[in-house]
Amino acid sequence: MYGLALKHTRFLVVSLALLVGLLALFALGKPASGAGALPAGFEQTRFVEGLSSPTAMEFAPDGRLFVAEKEGTLRVVDNGQLSEQPFVDLTSSTDSEGERGLLGVAFDPNFDQNGFVYVYYTQKATDNTTLHNRIVRFTADGDVAAQGSETAVFELPNLKETNHNAGAIHFGRDGKLYVGVGENRREKVAQSLNSLLGKMLRINPDGTIPPDNPFYNRTTGANRAIWARGLRNPFTFAVQPGTGRLFINDVGASAWEEINAGKPGANYGWPRYEGPKSGRNEAPVFAYRHGNSETTGQAITGGAFYNPDAATFPAEYTGDYFFADHASGWIRRYDLATDKVSAFKASSGERPVDLKVSSDGDLYFLARGSGSVEKISYSP
Repeated sequence: MYGLALKHTRFLVVSLALLVGLLALFALGKPASGAGALPAGFEQTRFVEGLSSPTAMEFAPDGRLFVAEKEGTLRVVDNGQLSEQPFVDLTSSTDSEGERGLLGVAFDPNFDQNGFVYVYYTQKATDNTTLHNRIVRFTADGDVAAQGSETAVFELPNLKETNHNAGAIHFGRDGKLYVGVGENRREKVAQSLNSLLGKMLRINPDGTIPPDNPFYNRTTGANRAIWARGLRNPFTFAVQPGTGRLFINDVGASAWEEINAGKPGANYGWPRYEGPKSGRNEAPVFAYRHGNSETTGQAITGGAFYNPDAATFPAEYTGDYFFADHASGWIRRYDLATDKVSAFKASSGERPVDLKVSSDGDLYFLARGSGSVEKISYSP
């Protein structure tokens, strides 16, 4: 009896020790709920949660992560902690119906000196303003915007429909601010140089227009900001560190999703062309059909080049382009060196809308479905 009791006691002690160890592992890095499968050596953990309908995110030069919420709040994540007070609250002036809302955020190349933060959002119609998307600038004062620092930078055309607003904004290697603008379900204007809709724009940080823009001498007024045309809904785009290469993720209509190489003066063909059809002036870098498998999808969203200051992924990933599909929930990898696309993260219900690579080599994605930021790390 004593021997059996002693064995039973030892069993309980060992079991409790294993349980404590497992709990400790989960506390250190709990895998995200519903996370899709990743290649061997990669792990997904939840970086921050508690976000409300997130739309876009961007790392500040000092390492803080700024996350835009659709209703009009810009939140700050510092060392994995979500600040209770928003950096700025634009809910009173933001129209968030349909695909409208606070949709983009970018940091001035001289942020360390001037503290400038740019946002793209949909302004409500009032007695004094029309319903339209606009870009405004704020000056950071710690984790909040300095009082009275809001400055209008660029105003976009009036809106009719609720969707196809795009909204991503990023600075290029040339120090200019690039802007993705949807055609607001007005297909024909995507080809017109008399409208900013369905375009990629290029402006100076103060909102003025560079005279070396490709259509500067063929257009007038704000239309001189047009840098490329023929897009449907360029929901996100990414600029490759070092090279300045620009990839545009254009959400498709009935059959195809596209990644297009950004080029000054380019015409991507919408609404006449969609997908890898012959006759296009600019064929997509990559396009995939609509469907519900790991090789198809419904809505291309976030994209990011893997060129961090300190790469932690295997060497063959350096320079690759990661992109996500919001509807299917997967993330795929485009190897620029081999011109091949492969699976990276399997489908899940997280509904990614934006991707970013941190300076220390991790891949982050913004999950609308779980209201969170997820981190993918590599540990061989």
